[in-house]
Amino acid sequence: MSDGELRRRAAELGVSVNYWDWQGREITVPDETLRAIVTALELVPLAAGSAAGPAEGLTGGLTGSLTGSLTGGGADAVAPLPSERSWGFTVQLYSLRSRRSWGHGDLRDLADFAAWSARDLGAGFVLINPLHAAEPLPPVSPSPYLPMSRRWVSPLYLRIEDIPEYKNLSFPERTRLSLLGQPLRAASVTSALIDRDAVWTAKREALELLRKVPLADARQASLDAFRTRHGRALDDWAAWCALAEVHGPDYREWPARLRDPRSAAVRKAVGSGDLAVQAEFHAWVQWLVADQFASAQAAAREAGMAIGIIADLAIGAHPGGADAWAGQEFLASGFTVGAPPDAFNQRGQDWALPPYHPRALAAAGYRPLAELFDSTLGRVPGGAFGGAGAGGAGPGGAGAAGAGAGGLRIDHVMGLSRLWWIPAGMSPDQGAYVYYDLEGTLGTLAAAASAAGSVVIGEDLGTVEPWLRDALAARGALGTQMLWFERGWSNEPLAPQWWRRNALATVSTHDLPPAAAFLSGSQVTDRLALDLLVRPEAEERAEAAQTVDDWIGALVDQGLLPGGRRPSADEFTAALYGYLALTPALMIGVNLAEAAGEVRSQNMPGTSTEYPNWKLPLCGPAGEPVLLEELASSDRVGRVARAAAGRLLP
Repeated sequence: MSDGELRRRAAELGVSVNYWDWQGREITVPDETLRAIVTALELVPLAAGSAAGPAEGLTGGLTGSLTGSLTGGGADAVAPLPSERSWGFTVQLYSLRSRRSWGHGDLRDLADFAAWSARDLGAGFVLINPLHAAEPLPPVSPSPYLPMSRRWVSPLYLRIEDIPEYKNLSFPERTRLSLLGQPLRAASVTSALIDRDAVWTAKREALELLRKVPLADARQASLDAFRTRHGRALDDWAAWCALAEVHGPDYREWPARLRDPRSAAVRKAVGSGDLAVQAEFHAWVQWLVADQFASAQAAAREAGMAIGIIADLAIGAHPGGADAWAGQEFLASGFTVGAPPDAFNQRGQDWALPPYHPRALAAAGYRPLAELFDSTLGRVPGGAFGGAGAGGAGPGGAGAAGAGAGGLRIDHVMGLSRLWWIPAGMSPDQGAYVYYDLEGTLGTLAAAASAAGSVVIGEDLGTVEPWLRDALAARGALGTQMLWFERGWSNEPLAPQWWRRNALATVSTHDLPPAAAFLSGSQVTDRLALDLLVRPEAEERAEAAQTVDDWIGALVDQGLLPGGRRPSADEFTAALYGYLALTPALMIGVNLAEAAGEVRSQNMPGTSTEYPNWKLPLCGPAGEPVLLEELASSDRVGRVARAAAGRLLP
């Protein structure tokens, strides 16, 4: 195939042959990249649908396969919009610890935080990080955005003492659990990095002990119903966990006979003996997690939150993990998903996640997406949040539809339309955009949200085609506006009246430094030390300083800051949220770490071990720990909350 033919074929298959980068330059995708992607798209995996064959054009060959997921009105489904404007906290839950936490924020902490912020501050929601499940044995991966499964929840978020069977333990057994948690509770009141391995080792031992406690009849019936309701999806997760404990968490390195989840060898391996016991254990744990999530959502609603807890859905899962093992026929092997270079990640990003094969997804009627969305939003069949909770609640109770997420944030929502595919062995800047059929992907999301009555937020930051935002809005999905990216025609801070109404407005995200770091310039210093910049330091610092000066000027113009002097970090942060309150955005998200005065980023894209990504506990400006119990008396947090609610006093 000549270079010209290659580029024509790539375009026919929905692959971008060029794109505009963050500096406004048109970039031509390398032929080597296009050749790898075209080869993968030419064939649909055999197990995904009908027999494999040459691929048709992206739009011509896919639209006929949508009926599987879009029947029953789904083709016209629209997600519900919030009934009124509200603000709420965005929280990295693992970092939010109380004096009773075992070194890691948990679902009881979430329940207490949601109730407090609604009751005392008037918050309408809490948006949490993905709670997706990680490895069943240490070492436990820290990133919420690189999970082993998006359908199931990490048991790190369990509060051991809230499991009903805890009250039936003997005094020596309770003492044993108290001793297990003691060093972790002590760690919660320090600024030490979160040690997930220590937390899971202790909680796993506690859960093994609690598993031996006989269930009451009603509890056993609830567990049985949970197993029946979630069927093969839960069985696959439990089987993967049991096998991973023996062979490691990457199924691609398992014995060949175990790499197919439908094989007789897998059924035999987990059908009896120790592996069967372990599989039962992991299914039981998900039942417990479902109950505690339901309790957290109930606490939020009872405290007056109109929306409640908003779950976060990562863009993908680990290529060797449980989801990839159970659904490998829907993935494109030999590629990872990422992002091209941008202003804050100038070398591009490789998220190490495998992409869905667009033709395989369409051939399955978008069923994998439908089940994923349903599982997170609380419908059946699906994952961790659906159906009756572990307490056995029936319809209308804590375990019914209200137990699911009140909303769903889709990380990198552009992935429903296009994903940046990076061929194996290539760097992030050598990737290309591969398009998906938006009618199928977005229609499936809207149908799930409409059925669950849940708000949908799409994280559409970065380079986004205008028509995509229109398509999201037509389906009821809110967008996202992040203050640092919002500029007008002359590169000035975007005036409040020009912000979108159907959006979640934020100052920062988990991937960006807090406002205090922008004000001090430490965000440049930190990225420079980590070799994340490609431009000269002087150029980077000059631009960063100009950005801050521009925003200070805009805040002064709006009467949110006094003129004539440089603001303190606390003043600057509160004023930025006051600026968001002047916009028409339906939702305003307050980064809890930013409100507490944190100066460090939770995550530095482009790093792994060079930076403690996803391990920072909630701290103040001097690095002092900030516990859940201390938030109510925090003037700093209270001032930011009032600002977001439109009650900032200069």
